[in-house]
Amino acid sequence: MTKLHRTNSDHKDFQKLTALFDEFLVDIDGDEKDFFAQYNQIYIENVVVFYENEIPLGCGAFKELEPSIAEIKRMFVVPEGRGKGIATTILNELESWTKELNYTSCQLETSQKLENAIALYKKFGYKIIPNYGQYEGVESSICMKKIF
Repeated sequence: MTKLHRTNSDHKDFQKLTALFDEFLVDIDGDEKDFFAQYNQIYIENVVVFYENEIPLGCGAFKELEPSIAEIKRMFVVPEGRGKGIATTILNELESWTKELNYTSCQLETSQKLENAIALYKKFGYKIIPNYGQYEGVESSICMKKIF
């Protein structure tokens, strides 16, 4: 049985999953890992954790970037959960939640190396945009946006 749980970044299962995500990103981000870590070790009010048989397998979050724009953060599915549609379920829930809170678009940043993540976002209608904020000039980053 699967379920989604809305919570915040203090939730123990979200913290467990994001610790695994950070370990995974060490290989992806290499020398830039400390740069990205400073933007990920923050309190986030809007978090989703995905469970299968009470086991946390994935997560995602969003925070306000601007009054009408939510920034998708910390999307991760454990390796044994991949290929089951969990990321799709999480992203659907995050987008639904942002709409409930009257956001009109979502933006995100991901690594150019995360081809599966980029493909997922494109499938959901996200378009590549110029890198924004702290990601300007970061060649390994790709930024995307979806307007509802």
